[in-house]
Amino acid sequence: MQYVVMKTDDIRTNLATEQYLMNSDKIKPPFMLFYIEKPCIIVGRNQNTMEEINQKYCEEHGITITRRLSGGGAMYQDLGNLCFSFVVPAENQKFGDFKSLVQPVVDALHKMGVTGAETTGRNDIVVDGKKFSGNAMYTRGGKTFSHGTLMFDVDTDAVADALRVPKDKIESKGIKSVRSRVTNLKPYVSEEYKDFDTFQFRDELIKLIWGVNSLEEAQQYEYQLDDEDKKGIEAIEQKLYKNWDWVYGKSPEFTVKRRKHFTSGTIDARFLVEDGKIKDIKIYGDFFGSGDVKDVEDALRGLKYDVSTIKETLGKLDLNKYFVGIDAEDVKELISTQQ
Repeated sequence: MQYVVMKTDDIRTNLATEQYLMNSDKIKPPFMLFYIEKPCIIVGRNQNTMEEINQKYCEEHGITITRRLSGGGAMYQDLGNLCFSFVVPAENQKFGDFKSLVQPVVDALHKMGVTGAETTGRNDIVVDGKKFSGNAMYTRGGKTFSHGTLMFDVDTDAVADALRVPKDKIESKGIKSVRSRVTNLKPYVSEEYKDFDTFQFRDELIKLIWGVNSLEEAQQYEYQLDDEDKKGIEAIEQKLYKNWDWVYGKSPEFTVKRRKHFTSGTIDARFLVEDGKIKDIKIYGDFFGSGDVKDVEDALRGLKYDVSTIKETLGKLDLNKYFVGIDAEDVKELISTQQ
């Protein structure tokens, strides 16, 4: 298995690199990527960006905002965070099965002294019940990538100040605040690693995952980006990750809002209803799915706004493809119920 170490601290370039390498044949999966970046927030594919971030705080503190291809919730990162990605053949990976994919990382953390690290819930890695890693997944073209965070020495105050976590999500976890449910890894690692910075932490993780004694020995597995790669990455970065429309998008008008937090994610459906018909619909949320939720929106747009019509239409779709882990009947009930 090969790996790539990003040489830039810009999340937009790093996400573009991940996408480019996944879609190209320059590296055969499975392979990994590692990146560390300056303060940024990455919102999930289906989220309403302006409702997930504290815009004023982000502007005042120079926090970069972008959107990723995968679902899930918004994540804050800074130079105290290490990101990792796995790119694997989709046929070998059940969508939504984060536990098996991140196991090499968990095993390496155990060797570094974080013996209590474990995967839990739908996509988290925790220690002592506190989250230090969130993961998201995306599948296209026969390949799947899963990317995650490792909070080694992150400014946890900034996490709480930069993000707006919906009240229903916090209450569903039985906690009072963001600060109370996240932690850094640094206090948990063995004494020999406590003076490490994030870059040294990354290098140690690489050595442990590849089972070598030195970084020089591991570098035989490292892929170096060439000029062709960099040109392709730049094109993707400009088209998506630096594109205002992709990052923020236009929030449509709506007259009806149906929102519920499930164990496997939040669904927030907004309808613009005129003359008894669905003129427009937008489905937001931090849910995961291998399909594009736009398919669901397109199926409902233009229909009569009544319970039976909506339920009948949704019944023709494989809703688990768009809302993994959420019961199809619950999805139909939420979206069709009128208030």
